[in-house]
Amino acid sequence: MRAFILIAFISLSLNFHSCDEDGNLLLPIPLTEAEVAQGLREALKVGTNNSVEQTNKLDGYFGNPDIKIPWPQDAMGAYNYISNNLSVIKPLLDEVVLLMNRGAEQASEKAGPIFIDAIMSITILDAWEILNGADNAATMYLYQTTFSSLHTEFKPDIHSALQTVGAATAWNEIISVYNPIANVLPTLNPLNPDLAEYATEMALEGLFFLIAEEELKIRTDPLARINDILKRVFGTLDN
Repeated sequence: MRAFILIAFISLSLNFHSCDEDGNLLLPIPLTEAEVAQGLREALKVGTNNSVEQTNKLDGYFGNPDIKIPWPQDAMGAYNYISNNLSVIKPLLDEVVLLMNRGAEQASEKAGPIFIDAIMSITILDAWEILNGADNAATMYLYQTTFSSLHTEFKPDIHSALQTVGAATAWNEIISVYNPIANVLPTLNPLNPDLAEYATEMALEGLFFLIAEEELKIRTDPLARINDILKRVFGTLDN
């Protein structure tokens, strides 16, 4: 164990210091602005790639309680009313939740290229502030600068995925039975027919949640820094 720690220490030291001809360590080599920007881009590439990989598989959303897409919170009145009064469509409630998650799992692969394009736009001007910011600073930068465009690009894929897995059909069946009742009872609110809008927002929120987790790993765990530029840039946070 001591030998492993010594090797790790020497490795980190060599990454961040220069040596003279006799092998004596000199002062740390300062990071350049270009290195910081490159490191942040690389960190977000790792984070987004890992997040897409986690979600783009069976139960990537549905099996992860942190990002599972639930029944819409603002439609809980409908959920409760249907559960208690409309046994004919009650089974569709949980089916919609399952199929929404299946749709997000299917569509999430399309997010990868969109993320990469956005990551490459990080400027040197923003780099130092992000590096020295909060543990999710890079993720928040990506969120603030890309969520709107991601939503625009992602929603058609979610819509298509919901059609493919049958979520849209189940949702429309619920609406066809429930909304006529809701329209005549003042205590009930009709369901929004645009299920893709809700599923898109929740799917993207889940992706950004995972990206933030990946960023935190890179910032705090040297073993998560899988290449030299990540070790070089984020290793400065260990000092």
